[in-house]
Amino acid sequence: MLNERIEDHLPTQLIETESGAWRARHAAGMSHMETKPMLSRTADHLFWMARYMERAENTARLLDVNYQTSLLPQSSEAALQGWEGLLGISELTEEYLHKFDEVNARDVMSFMVTDANNPSSILSCLRAARENARAVRGALTTEVWETMNQTWLEFNRLVKEGAMGRDPADLFEWVKFRSHLSRGVTLGTMLQDESFHFQRIGTFLERADNTARLLDVKFHARNTEFFGSGAGNEGKEVDFYHWSAVLRSVSAFEVYRKVYRNVIRPEKVAELLILRAEMPRSLVHCMDEVVSNLRAVANDHSQETLRRAGRLRADLQFSRIDEITATGLHAYLTQFLDRVGDLGWGISRDFLMPTKA
Repeated sequence: MLNERIEDHLPTQLIETESGAWRARHAAGMSHMETKPMLSRTADHLFWMARYMERAENTARLLDVNYQTSLLPQSSEAALQGWEGLLGISELTEEYLHKFDEVNARDVMSFMVTDANNPSSILSCLRAARENARAVRGALTTEVWETMNQTWLEFNRLVKEGAMGRDPADLFEWVKFRSHLSRGVTLGTMLQDESFHFQRIGTFLERADNTARLLDVKFHARNTEFFGSGAGNEGKEVDFYHWSAVLRSVSAFEVYRKVYRNVIRPEKVAELLILRAEMPRSLVHCMDEVVSNLRAVANDHSQETLRRAGRLRADLQFSRIDEITATGLHAYLTQFLDRVGDLGWGISRDFLMPTKA
């Protein structure tokens, strides 16, 4: 359950179900972990180490875009809808309301950043990443382990010193920087064998999920697609600042200007983050990486998972943004999240869990 304490069963494994929900799923119990082959057990820890670190970064990105847009001129009702939408997209509304009486910016950020009882909080993700790294410390280079360990220790120090209260945006930037550092150290020092490929699969599977959620949170707060389109000048101006915040949250503001060279338009932002393979956080780029790394570790049990991954990538490669928007971006992203959830379960079944006869 999501409201279980993460330390009760570290390393915890959050695997998307068919509905795309983030569920706490444990590695078939400690007794099953004892019987895993060494490679499978090591790959399992490395996969989730990378995935938790990416999840921490993307949770920071989700919070950052919502925090930045909440500072824009708007009604209190619109700001509240933004925070409610964030909880809804993360599928944490029920867990949040068990602890808090009402939705407000301060409590949502506290719940999503420092709540040890929320397995999807940044605190819990960094802890889980560090615990998975510690479980396979011998398979990591000294630089990778020290980066993971220091990130966990430094984050706790920042929280105790009140970094959230001073400037949440600075803390979010720090989390993103530490995630970038861990990826860079991994790429620069790790042997690129099967364990490395499992890390990459974990990173890009998580990134695809979170990029889709980040896009969707833009629409979730308002029950319409591309709000501001067809509205007056004031609506278009607000829309511009909201989409600018979305682009900056994925480090894509300058990329957008370079690729499109015109004003920020919602459909072009969606196209950049869904269909442009050159964009490292786009859905199609993430699936390119997932498929190529899956091929590198393919085994006798993984043909169906590889087929599903390849089909999802092909669907993205040959889609057009006008077709996506015609059916509704929210519906498209919801379906994508379901398929990524299925894919995550297939990878765990084929590679990271004992195979049943």
